[in-house]
Amino acid sequence: MSDAAGLRTIRTEIPARLDRLPWSRFHWLIVFGLGTAWILDGLEVTMVGNVSSRLTEPGSGIEITAGQIGLAGSIYVVGACLGALVFGQLTDWYGRKRLLLITLSVYLIATAATAASFEPWFFYLCRFFTGVGIGGEYAAINSAIDELIPARYRGRVDLAINGGYWLGAAGGALLAVVLLNTAVVAADLGWRIAFLIGVVLGFAVLLVRRHVPESPRWLFIHGRDREAENTVEGIERAVTEQTGRQLARPEQSITVRQRRSISIAEIARTAFRTYPRRSLLCLALFLGQAFLYNAVTFDLGTLLSEFFAVDSGAVPYYFAIYALASLAGPLTLGWLFDTVGRKTMISGCYLGSAALLTATGLLFVGGGLTSWTFLLMLVVTFFFASTGASAAYLTVSEIFPMETRALAIAFFYAVGTAAGGVAGPVLFGRFIESGSAELVALGFYIGAAIMALGGIAELAFGIKAEGRSLEDIATPLTAQQDQSSS
Repeated sequence: MSDAAGLRTIRTEIPARLDRLPWSRFHWLIVFGLGTAWILDGLEVTMVGNVSSRLTEPGSGIEITAGQIGLAGSIYVVGACLGALVFGQLTDWYGRKRLLLITLSVYLIATAATAASFEPWFFYLCRFFTGVGIGGEYAAINSAIDELIPARYRGRVDLAINGGYWLGAAGGALLAVVLLNTAVVAADLGWRIAFLIGVVLGFAVLLVRRHVPESPRWLFIHGRDREAENTVEGIERAVTEQTGRQLARPEQSITVRQRRSISIAEIARTAFRTYPRRSLLCLALFLGQAFLYNAVTFDLGTLLSEFFAVDSGAVPYYFAIYALASLAGPLTLGWLFDTVGRKTMISGCYLGSAALLTATGLLFVGGGLTSWTFLLMLVVTFFFASTGASAAYLTVSEIFPMETRALAIAFFYAVGTAAGGVAGPVLFGRFIESGSAELVALGFYIGAAIMALGGIAELAFGIKAEGRSLEDIATPLTAQQDQSSS
């Protein structure tokens, strides 16, 4: 059955065929081809935190204050939100793979320009467009991951890939140790080289990404079902050769009406009329993780320098430890999201990190912390917080219909991050600049309260998505329409 535009109502087994595949080298290709973008993001975002103390020192080549560093972090987040919305829409129109190349190009150009910054306004501008590129990648990457990884592995793989952010952060911190050493590199040059490293890694990502296929789910929805069939047949053939296993027959099929695109208005209607509880859940999860992570990550360097007299050259060591703890959480706890379940694990991570963050604030204002015991509190807190934050992306990419997936990720990321991610760095930056331990502790309490709200929302509205196909969790809009018309 077809319409004037050549679109048809089709019945396909493609989702079931992808979900029944055993783990293989093909899936490792997806992990490395897409996960590298999160490593880049981690390197980029935390690089400002690594070099923030140096940027505020005389002789850095740019006159900028701690408060302006926080503002630059917020501007980066604004760019990421806008980039996610714009490129999220384009990703649903033109496909995951094509947009991944465009967004990476925006990132590369803006990061190279950041290294040439000479005034705060130019630094702000470069950070904005770097955020645009990275934000655009979020929607394409998370939707592609979930559409290509089998359902029984989806939770742990999503968390591990999102956690790769912290591998980039740790690597950037260790590189900064050398680059901020004025005995090795001049004070006005080291931080510029630090940003250029992201450009080099970005070009390396392009080489791997060429081999990642377009999502077959996106292809058959957009009228390219023959191409989708060919893609899946190629994947099945490769998996069979790699594993030596005969593939089981798919047990389910789905009927969908193909379409070219879906509007933001329809996304909003689907989110807030059809799935209002899920929408509240996603907003709460994104708000909590965005406020906490952007506030602490962007301002950690200045916080250590101002309150614990940590030398700017030593800040990267602290960052590396903080980042590795944040990576360890998703890697070690990820399998529990596929076994114990999403609801228990997400709520536990959010509420647990809220309690630990409250304790950190109390110890901070009481003066009972050294730089290393303060770091220890952050390590334990963010072991759980980073796992919950990664699960926020997993949640929004699972629980809405396939036609809306990329833009839904972009929408909730943008709304939640605009509210929490923009306010966090500015607020913490001002609190640190004031020199008041009580105000900094207040910042920790605010972060704890927002994370607690995310944990409560998960207990109230969380979806048991572990092991279920994407189409079972949220019936495609086109399938709903087709069923209602029959």
